[in-house]
Amino acid sequence: MPVHLERPPEHAHVALLRLDRPERGNSLDPQMLSELAAAWHEIARDDALRVAVLTGTGARAFCTGMDMQSTIPLAQKLARGERIDEPSFAGLRSVATALLAGFDLGKPLLCAVNGHARAGGFDLMLASELRFAAEHATFALEEVALGLYPTGNATVLLPRQIGWVHAQELLLSAQPISAARALAIGLLNDVVAPGEVLPRTLHSADTIAANAPLAVRETRRGVRELLGLPLAEAWRRQEEIGSPLRRSADAREAQRAFIEKRKPNWTGR
Repeated sequence: MPVHLERPPEHAHVALLRLDRPERGNSLDPQMLSELAAAWHEIARDDALRVAVLTGTGARAFCTGMDMQSTIPLAQKLARGERIDEPSFAGLRSVATALLAGFDLGKPLLCAVNGHARAGGFDLMLASELRFAAEHATFALEEVALGLYPTGNATVLLPRQIGWVHAQELLLSAQPISAARALAIGLLNDVVAPGEVLPRTLHSADTIAANAPLAVRETRRGVRELLGLPLAEAWRRQEEIGSPLRRSADAREAQRAFIEKRKPNWTGR
């Protein structure tokens, strides 16, 4: 299986999802799309998992996007109205969920970008909350050079996450940028040595997972929901989301733990 979902015992409440097709740059063929979509559904359903980490196998690529020898030709056949086999059709039907384009994971996602992130790999990264990359990683949206529209997350999320001119440069030039450049324009949290990418990301995941799970979930939801609202409505909606948490069992537990000088025992209620 080219997609591996792990629950590392040393990282409580953290899901580690690994793209494992290094000989093809961890590119996404139909089988991988189906498995990736299924893994996201499993993570979303599992209340014991509070944070997810996505990475790739090998030192060369995080994910180089759709497989040019299988997925792209099959998608073009489908667009022309031609029949394709059922497993391939199922994989193509899973693209939006696999890329987290319109599918809400419901919990923070962190990316350990171990190598090049191109096209669909870039899309996956855009769906995450935090990103750490290896020094040699590069980033590119290459769709316009292939005569395609970037229908993943790029035109929807990228201009909301970084400056307009930087987003347009990436979308319209199809040229790769370095990890240092990605950090400078606000696309990444940090750039580290290759061997430190996953440990650095897991450390951040552990930090998030140690906080009150209900508060983390609702804060993440609030940031995403409020972003597109008019200011007055955002203030109102913020209070609607925040008020129930002030009455939560976890908030009372945090107060008791502070007084008793101990770590809180979260129940997610």
